[in-house]
Amino acid sequence: MSVQPPPQEITDVAALRVLAHPMRQRIEQQLRHGPANSAALATALGESTGLVSYHLRQMARHGFIEEVPELAKGRERWWRAVPGDRRFPPHSRQTPPMREALREMTRLNIAELIEQFTRFEERRDEMGPWADAFIFARSTLRLAPEELRSFFEEYIALVYRYSRPADEAGPQDRAVLVRLLGFPETDERPGRSAGPEEE
Repeated sequence: MSVQPPPQEITDVAALRVLAHPMRQRIEQQLRHGPANSAALATALGESTGLVSYHLRQMARHGFIEEVPELAKGRERWWRAVPGDRRFPPHSRQTPPMREALREMTRLNIAELIEQFTRFEERRDEMGPWADAFIFARSTLRLAPEELRSFFEEYIALVYRYSRPADEAGPQDRAVLVRLLGFPETDERPGRSAGPEEE
């Protein structure tokens, strides 16, 4: 079980643009697997070491990654992702530049999810017992906005309850990608049930 950090609301547009940059998202994906140096990241991403180093510095400036001094050798710098419960202001408090950055970040996250699911489907037959490790549910909840916020907080607490650091993982453990997406319908249709609906 991981300790749930306090929520951190990000309002700095420059920090949001860091998160919404495609190269930086790819770097962050690589660092999810553990520390790496710029040369290893450049090889994995098919980019130049200089370009990757620039993006690493920008990510570190905003606290999304940090150096790992114990792995450094001479001038070689190693980096790791900084975990956190990062939140964003609600739509009503976002400025137009914030909305633009968050829209791009969401677009990139959805594209990443589709790519990861496609890779899973392509390799599923080779994954042994993990081929069955797919969960999917569609539900409709009838909630007030404050109830949806409570639902989200319980979901985040559940994520931390079941997660553990990579260095504490057991031999059967594997990273499982879990995403939550919820948004209100834009038009209510008559005759809908008042309770939860599942498919």
